[in-house]
Amino acid sequence: MQFKPLIKDLSEILKNPLPGHAGLPPRIEPNIAFGSPTPNAKTRISAVLLNLYPHKNDIYFPLILRPKYDGTHGGQIAFPGGQVEPQDENLARTALREAQEEVGIKAIDVQVMGNLTKVFIPPSNFWVTPYVSFQNYRPDFFPDKREVDKVIEVSLTDLMHNIQEEQRSIFIRKTKIKTNGFIIQDEWVWGATALMLYEFLEVLKQIKKSPDNIG
Repeated sequence: MQFKPLIKDLSEILKNPLPGHAGLPPRIEPNIAFGSPTPNAKTRISAVLLNLYPHKNDIYFPLILRPKYDGTHGGQIAFPGGQVEPQDENLARTALREAQEEVGIKAIDVQVMGNLTKVFIPPSNFWVTPYVSFQNYRPDFFPDKREVDKVIEVSLTDLMHNIQEEQRSIFIRKTKIKTNGFIIQDEWVWGATALMLYEFLEVLKQIKKSPDNIG
């Protein structure tokens, strides 16, 4: 797994039109009809960070487990990130600031390459932009216990070859639905985060290099 060649290729690919969500597995739906089906006047704008770094002859990125709380996203797996604040000059800065606050990465050492397709989350009325970034070393993680129960480091090799898809029944506002997700290190990743990962996998497939570059 070669870090620098992959980062170079990703930086170029993310300048091109994105795969979007239309061609992704329909069993993960970006707009479950709970709440407004489209962004509206009360929609909260936010951004998350998919931050790549070299580690153990592979390339990793962190996910977080949210603490359990009485809310839409309590106890779920997510990317570090959160809601835009007035001091953020753009959404990329929102993603960097939130990632630094939540898991302790040094935003000054992180370079943003581009973004994936926005995802609207009807149950919480968030419109989320995922940003793809990198840093040249494995960060020391200092999770904010109010926001993060634990940090989960995921390798690209596992993401591309070893994770398991699984369908589960869940309840959203007391309504039972079935949806698919990924099993990653014994945690189930579903919904918006899974959709972002599906699109990221489609982006990785566009790399026209030796398979050694992407695992």
